[in-house]
Amino acid sequence: FCVAFWLWAFISHKTPSRPHPQPSKAPQGTFEMFFELFVVALALLAFVFVVWQLFIKRRPQPPSKRLHLPAGVPDSFRDVPTDEKFCVVGAGFAGLAVCGVLKRNNIPFDCIEMDDNIGGNWYHGVYETVHIISSKFTTEYSDFPMPDDYPDFPSAKQMFDYFQSYATHFKLWPDIQLNTEVARTDPIGDGAQWKVVLKSGEERIYKGLIVANGHHWDMRIPKYPGEPTMEIIHSKQYKRPAQLKDKRVLVVGGGNSACDIAVEAARFATSSSISLRRGYWFVPRSFFGKPMVELILFWTPVWLQRILIQLAIKIVVGSYTNYGLEEPDHKVFEHHPTINSELLHYIKLGEITPHRDIKQFDGKTVEFVDGKKKEIDLVVFATGYHIGLPMIEHLIEYRGEVPQLIEGMMLPKYRNLYVFGVGQARYGAGPLYTAGGKILVGLIEVQKKLSRPIGTVLQRIGGKPLRSGKKSVDVIIDPHLAFGQALISSKLMPLLPFLERIVFGK
Repeated sequence: FCVAFWLWAFISHKTPSRPHPQPSKAPQGTFEMFFELFVVALALLAFVFVVWQLFIKRRPQPPSKRLHLPAGVPDSFRDVPTDEKFCVVGAGFAGLAVCGVLKRNNIPFDCIEMDDNIGGNWYHGVYETVHIISSKFTTEYSDFPMPDDYPDFPSAKQMFDYFQSYATHFKLWPDIQLNTEVARTDPIGDGAQWKVVLKSGEERIYKGLIVANGHHWDMRIPKYPGEPTMEIIHSKQYKRPAQLKDKRVLVVGGGNSACDIAVEAARFATSSSISLRRGYWFVPRSFFGKPMVELILFWTPVWLQRILIQLAIKIVVGSYTNYGLEEPDHKVFEHHPTINSELLHYIKLGEITPHRDIKQFDGKTVEFVDGKKKEIDLVVFATGYHIGLPMIEHLIEYRGEVPQLIEGMMLPKYRNLYVFGVGQARYGAGPLYTAGGKILVGLIEVQKKLSRPIGTVLQRIGGKPLRSGKKSVDVIIDPHLAFGQALISSKLMPLLPFLERIVFGK
């Protein structure tokens, strides 16, 4: 922008600066006039590009504010026939956000949860001592702030209590059916209605279906040659330190759960080792007394974020090779970042031994790819999860492990079907779920005005499925980019009926 401006100024205003009057200038030539217009247009385009990049494409996290149910919203939708309601599958982090936004917009629903309580992974899938890795500010729902007395990194119990309070505040309990599991769903026609079959055999007809069953339940466990005889579990099956006591523990993986469990093993087990198949970015939870994720300015492009984070790591941590680890083989954010302040500390104390990838098992002996061997009593695979959508599996196509959902939410063939919460935020999730819930309500309302499934319309005008990260099988979401997309979508969504007529004809 500055270069274009000064070039324009040089061409347009290069008259001599003398005190006495100057003779009249000859009329400007055609070439000079067009060149001046070109430079002005270039400057304007550069200005628009900067504004787009800094203030529209990337947006700050919306401020959190406790909302309340509007007047006229009933305490329960129990008396509404199911064929006039949406079926929400799951009452975890994502499912509760969906229920909250539907309730506030007076859209009837039933929420079906297979467990005996709400909270999803934060109820049944985490270990007792876990704390969130992102801060409470970047994790809370934007429509229901966490209590002021919560620490920067709340515990599992505090998260569970928070979800209980959310359900109570928005009067969700009457519309949540616990201990109920959806076995299969099928569209009636193009999805004008949906048949939902419960595991009990009961069949119901709903107006629509919203799948928010989470992605921390279908355990991913890799296969290695050999026949192991030691105990093997997934990190989801780890609950308390007593499981580690008097055991030689090997944790496989380089993510957040892997690091937490390796540190717990350093405190409570006979020995603690961690196997990493490559280098990872290990980022401290806090810098300068602030949660790391809160230091990222929304307008900062990803390439600059990478430079700043790598510079901070160099200053605070140094080279990973000094800890016996490999240098990362990927850029920051190409894989889900590992936010942990203790792993490297315990490696330096000699309480955790890092190893390369596993080559094979032989009884209780683990051989690594560098030829080293170690006797192990317990292997904990902290190797992530598959994206599992069993109730609509027969309707979805996959590319790798990623379901081909238009904009990560819709199938092009069916109306009134929405999948919520497939992607994983780099950090935090609550604000994204709140923003996504607003988009969901908008999609439901616009679908009523369309003659085709909204996924079909979006696909025709350029909507695409989400993609996994370059070095990850997971779909990684940039929060600030997502907030910008949510803003743009909310402004353009009312135009979809008009665009449908344009691209498909009357």
